[in-house]
Amino acid sequence: MINQKIFTAILLSIYTSITVFSQEGLSVWGGFQTNGNLFLRDSLIGAYNIPQYDKQIFGSDSWINLNMSYSGFNLALRYDIFNNSNLLNPNSSYTAHGLGRWLLSKEIEKLEISAGYIYDQIGSGIIFRSFEERAQLLDNALLGFSLKYNIHNDWSIKAFGGKQKNLFSTYNSFIKGINLNGFYKKSDSSSWSIAPGLGFVNRTFGDEIVNHLAQISGSYLPVDQFVPSYNTNAATFYNTFYYKKFSWYLETSIKLDDIYYDPNALRTLANNKTNLGKFRKGSGHVYYTSFGFSGNKLGITAEAKRTDGFDFRAEPNLALNRGLVSYIPPMARVNTYRLTAYYTPATQFLSEGAFQIDIKYGLNDHWTFAINYSDIKDKDFKKQFYREIHAEVFYKEPDQYQLTFGIQRQEFNQELYFGKGGEPTVKTFTPFAEFLYDFSSTHSLRIETQYMFNKQDIGSWIYFLAEYGISPHWLFEISDMYNTVPHKGKSLNYPTAGIVYTSGNNRYGLRFVKQVQGIVCSGGICRLEPAFSGLRASITSNF
Repeated sequence: MINQKIFTAILLSIYTSITVFSQEGLSVWGGFQTNGNLFLRDSLIGAYNIPQYDKQIFGSDSWINLNMSYSGFNLALRYDIFNNSNLLNPNSSYTAHGLGRWLLSKEIEKLEISAGYIYDQIGSGIIFRSFEERAQLLDNALLGFSLKYNIHNDWSIKAFGGKQKNLFSTYNSFIKGINLNGFYKKSDSSSWSIAPGLGFVNRTFGDEIVNHLAQISGSYLPVDQFVPSYNTNAATFYNTFYYKKFSWYLETSIKLDDIYYDPNALRTLANNKTNLGKFRKGSGHVYYTSFGFSGNKLGITAEAKRTDGFDFRAEPNLALNRGLVSYIPPMARVNTYRLTAYYTPATQFLSEGAFQIDIKYGLNDHWTFAINYSDIKDKDFKKQFYREIHAEVFYKEPDQYQLTFGIQRQEFNQELYFGKGGEPTVKTFTPFAEFLYDFSSTHSLRIETQYMFNKQDIGSWIYFLAEYGISPHWLFEISDMYNTVPHKGKSLNYPTAGIVYTSGNNRYGLRFVKQVQGIVCSGGICRLEPAFSGLRASITSNF
């Protein structure tokens, strides 16, 4: 956590800079976001027995960022404040504050120099991606340096090094890498082009981690022991091929001599019995490809991947979403409706074979049809993890109304994704509809409803939402989620009501929420979010 005297000095320095250079081309911009929760205990829905409900009552998360640009220099600062937050761990409370990010960069002819907390990735992110996912309190920024040299307009080479951010500290490993990106087109009239790239990453453990791994290996029987290593190397090759209305992306990645934890591996015990879970040393690989076509009112996207042993982290003892060095593209549709999005599969790092196809066709100015199919299995394409078919029909009457209706069918392995041993695969059937009506240029009404038929896990549900907007300032919302056929327990209501006011660059929101426990996912990165009962307030501002 940053010392308060240091932070005050930074603010004074910024103020002085703005005062001195305000007449000399200095640009300053930024934003502010805060989310506050008032926790109202409700034991019926499971909103209890965590510190916020039992004693703290109030929690908040806030971020303020400032960006400055002057004479080719760029400075970015972000201050983070967490008070009784449940973002880090949904079942506990986190309170801290400090400088969450700073970054200084400068372009010197063809060279770009950056130092601080860096967000970047190589290719699609399989061997390296540093990013922020604020809603889940994930911030995998690389605290270090980056050098990028623009060979010419279409080719560049980049090198970086540093430690991955861990809240207000860093993990005990050093990550360094190099990346070459290019683009080639024979001539302006050529119908094809390519955009190739190469990447290499090395991660080096500190002595503390290696010694700890040696102790773990020593506790295993000889058949399961491994020799700890300080270094792990990963490499990737990728290319996008463009031809007229077609595009084809291909990436192949490999990781060598990494030590990672495999929860499904058998470990031999002294009595010759076995149990699940052990650290392993070995290589991993990912093959990923996507194909796209767009033209003649038709759009097609197809993806496929195979993942084997690619759990690449800053430290090997980390789990869930902590310390991820790599980002493996998810292979399921990103659903936005409340019930269609309830069962979302998390990306599997050790064993996953999957494909997805998405087709959209615009019949005319009024009708559009869309269908998506995704299928996720283990790396050998034998054991079923997840399957979904999702079909939608859109009808639009310009400046009057828009109607969407469709169906979704899912198969979801809750034993794998929820850790519910012995439980059957969830099979859902969910019809849904949405209606948007414009009364005038400023008044609109949006209604959506879904019904999930489900004989497993949480049972069957109905969801209804109505939003009334008065542009440009007001938005009113009311919704309810009701367990019509509970699998266990009794039927419960989960109502929500909210109001949003927007004025210029400021947005204020206040909602009363009762929310069922579930998995929340963003880009294939998922976490369990407990049931919630209470008031949620938010302020977002840009300047």
